Amino acid sequence: MSATARRGSRRDTPPPRTGGGEAEVLRGFLDHLRESISAKVEGAPEPHVRTASVPSGTNLLGLLRHLTFVERATFLGDRVTDWQSTFRTPADDSVADVVARYREAVARADAVLDTCSDLAAPVPRPRPNSPALSVRWALTHMIEETGRHAGHADVLRELIDGTTGR
Repeated sequence: MSATARRGSRRDTPPPRTGGGEAEVLRGFLDHLRESISAKVEGAPEPHVRTASVPSGTNLLGLLRHLTFVERATFLGDRVTDWQSTFRTPADDSVADVVARYREAVARADAVLDTCSDLAAPVPRPRPNSPALSVRWALTHMIEETGRHAGHADVLRELIDGTTGR
């Protein structure tokens, strides 16, 4: 695909305009990134969506699967003992399955966040013997983690079919 054709396929969405409160800004940017990465995965063709295009083995579907585990660990208290395995998608998991599980994890995480009015308060999570993270820290971490992997997804998707933009 030519550079001109690629430029023509950009569909950038600007950062969100949110209210002035810190929680609104953090959640707005996190939602923007969540939607960006899920959109990168949703339209990608099989088998390319699960095929590694880089030496590390990273692939689009694995990135979204990993972020599902991160959302659940950060906001729902799930314990993950092998983070590397979260990047590997079983062959019988379809794109729709992985996207649906991600969106479900996000919805459950949002439900937890909806109950948190104080950013300095700990995230409510049922993990005993684990330090309580503040809501502010958890949101900032998820913005960083999702943004980092959304950037990876941008490059991987462009390698697959030339699609660029958010």
